[in-house]
Amino acid sequence: MIALTVAPVAGCGADTSDSSSPAAPVSSTTSTATAAATPYTSQFKQLEKQFDARLGVYAVDTGNGQEIAYNADARFAYASTFKALACGAVLRQKKLPGMTKLIKYSTADLVPNSPVTEKHVATGMTLSALCDATVRYSDNAAANLLFTELGGPKALDAILQGLGDTVTQMENIEPTLSNWDPKSTSDTSTPRAFAKNLRAYVLGNVLDAPERTQLTTWLKTNTTGDTMIRAGFPKGWVIGDKTGSASTYGGRNDIAVVWPPGRAPIVVAVFSNRRTAEAEKDDRLVAGAAKVVASTF
Repeated sequence: MIALTVAPVAGCGADTSDSSSPAAPVSSTTSTATAAATPYTSQFKQLEKQFDARLGVYAVDTGNGQEIAYNADARFAYASTFKALACGAVLRQKKLPGMTKLIKYSTADLVPNSPVTEKHVATGMTLSALCDATVRYSDNAAANLLFTELGGPKALDAILQGLGDTVTQMENIEPTLSNWDPKSTSDTSTPRAFAKNLRAYVLGNVLDAPERTQLTTWLKTNTTGDTMIRAGFPKGWVIGDKTGSASTYGGRNDIAVVWPPGRAPIVVAVFSNRRTAEAEKDDRLVAGAAKVVASTF
């Protein structure tokens, strides 16, 4: 369910929340004790009913510590939202000067939804260009090449554990990681955990200022999110986000940092899936959830 609370925020890096609490089973609906007293539960429930979907939302106003949490500790397929965290991890390891490293690859490395990497097989791409493709265009082959640079999904999982994330379970590369099975915890996380990870990289001190600025720029110039969290917030609010789509159950996600004019940033994670395996995704569900968050903050 959802709760609106005011609490100190601490944890991963200088500006991050406490490490993620243990995740609930995929089918569970988690809540805080005050959930029944909040006026927002009904709005999220109505969205779930309207779209025949399951919705998970976590958001925090970093200025005053207010939180929204609805199914915030339930597991969902994270899908391509992990790509923002992967690039954060690469930036942390390589620093900006190291991002000029050229990565060579072949057509054997190409997988579906690789719109940028498929154009540069002959020349290869720098780590910086791969991150640009990964975050801004959700290029799957680029993400897999970054996985390789980091040492694989398990290596990124360990990196996130180092930030305090004991929830996320990374096991596969693209496109397998997007094939969500409700009976499995592979390649899943929670809205709360991913929001905390994003906050650590974008607003905390996990990255030095130059690398943090670069990651933020990629997120702000993302090309895939206009109908998602961005659509739920007022015009004039600056948003940096990374979207994700599961190939089953209509899974659709978005994680974002939102900069309202003259205020501290808001960190938002919206995860969702439909009720049947063959269901189509619907961006309006994510946008609707974001609108509830915006009206709250």
